[in-house]
Amino acid sequence: MGLDERKGVWKSGKGKGRHTPKGRQLEDQAWEVVKELLGDAPRRRDLLIEHLHKIQDACGYLSAAHIRALAEEMRMSMAEIYEVATFYAHFDVVKEGETPPPDLTIRVCDSLSCEIAGAQALKSALEGGLDPSKVRVLRAPCMGRCDTAPALEIGHNHIDHATLEKVVEAIASGDTHAHIPEYEALSTYRKAGGYVALQGLRENGDWKAVQETVLASGLRGLGGAGFPSGKKWGFVRMNEGPRYLAVNGDEGEPGTFKDRYYLERTPHLFLEGMLIAAWAVEADTCYIYMRDEYPAVLEILRREIRALEDAGLIAQGYIELRRGAGAYICGEESAMIESIEGKRGEPRHRPPFVAQVGIFSRPTLVHNVETLYWVAKIVRDGPEILSSVEKNGRQGLRSYSVSGRVNNPGVHLLPAGSTILDVIDAAGGMIEGHSLKAYQPGGPSSGILPAHMNDIPLDFDTLQPHGSFIGSAAVVVLSDHDSAREAALNMLRFFEDESCGQCTPCRVGCEKAVKLMQAETWDTSLLEELSTAMVDASICGLGQAAPNPIRMTIKHFPEEI
Repeated sequence: MGLDERKGVWKSGKGKGRHTPKGRQLEDQAWEVVKELLGDAPRRRDLLIEHLHKIQDACGYLSAAHIRALAEEMRMSMAEIYEVATFYAHFDVVKEGETPPPDLTIRVCDSLSCEIAGAQALKSALEGGLDPSKVRVLRAPCMGRCDTAPALEIGHNHIDHATLEKVVEAIASGDTHAHIPEYEALSTYRKAGGYVALQGLRENGDWKAVQETVLASGLRGLGGAGFPSGKKWGFVRMNEGPRYLAVNGDEGEPGTFKDRYYLERTPHLFLEGMLIAAWAVEADTCYIYMRDEYPAVLEILRREIRALEDAGLIAQGYIELRRGAGAYICGEESAMIESIEGKRGEPRHRPPFVAQVGIFSRPTLVHNVETLYWVAKIVRDGPEILSSVEKNGRQGLRSYSVSGRVNNPGVHLLPAGSTILDVIDAAGGMIEGHSLKAYQPGGPSSGILPAHMNDIPLDFDTLQPHGSFIGSAAVVVLSDHDSAREAALNMLRFFEDESCGQCTPCRVGCEKAVKLMQAETWDTSLLEELSTAMVDASICGLGQAAPNPIRMTIKHFPEEI
């Protein structure tokens, strides 16, 4: 008797047998769509987020059928794909029976700079003036356009100094794609001597000599940590290869836009600096992790990486450009590496450090965009380009992202010893009718300092005695028209939204802090107890720094709470 003639699980009687495996079934139409979108791209696990972007961009959302089809293509479980897709804010997962989002999404920035420029009123106007069945209006974290607040993103087109009228006009004309600014392309950069330094090093350079040059300049990590840049190279080199280089382009700290500023103008200074660092550590591959909020930068980098390949300056595939998906936590280096590997962007426990166990568990050098921009300039022009600049006992230069109540917000390159008064002066002074009340020296994580503390050099190590730090040098200037209490609440709401949720002190602490800060009168003893728990027990810097705005508001602005 044949197996198919026996009674059993599969042949238990007419109409009772199972004809398909358990679980969600593979739909041919969705499968064909996914296969066409992925094309010849490898189905590697680390490319999961890139593949999710392809589906989201083409279809406007990720349906259950799409996830099932992608699981089939990548030989992964649907649960793995679902947990990654739902972690990132820019993916819209739609289950069976749920209504997909409208074709057009508008994200209104609600960071501190945009809020004081009227973002909430703008969002309300958009919600009242647009058809919700056709346009979805969402609040969103900082988009790196604080100098043109209030800002919003319609599709992938950013509208600066946004108004309802500008949005209506953009919708009517179908202007929903990124606008690429004019920038220095490869041919222009090479005419001015670009990549000569890199080629010279590749032919007969000494990586230790270059490391010493970088150390002599005093360059420190400009993503916020401030670690001496050249020292990292030796830490990575001491570990057996293969080695990798990862560029942290996820500048999600509200108020920060310096990396975007440089990349939209001189991308090859950054790229040459990256290739010099990669040469120094003998990196097998360079990964550039760029935030999804910078679609113009992503397109510029795609074009110029292809140009480098066509010119023979790099091998095809040597630089891999990875696109973030709306997660502030991926600015933390180990969370970024998890995301590069196609996973949820959750910080790793350390040790081991990424210089030993980084991408794919291999030694990895991690640098910020602006840091590598300066590496190229130092190698080309010498360490004196930074070390010769001195002010208030500090050496070097800082790119301050300045926004808020100033006449000329933007990126201002100043000596590292500059004070808030120097920064405001460089930004054209205070807006007429406003006087300095407080300032954020380095993003929400750095808290708020009062106007009378205006003689502190805004540099590494100078702000720590005051309970703050320079971080990414994201300076937001507040005036007598603003509330320090409301500014602190804005910052904690951001941390509440952006906590990755991995550890309880941060996940629950940020939520409870927001609720306590919304009370008519703050319970300062309870807030301090909560802050201590968050600082002592959180896994990474998000939870450890989130209480800074609370503590500094209590200390410097007690009359408001």
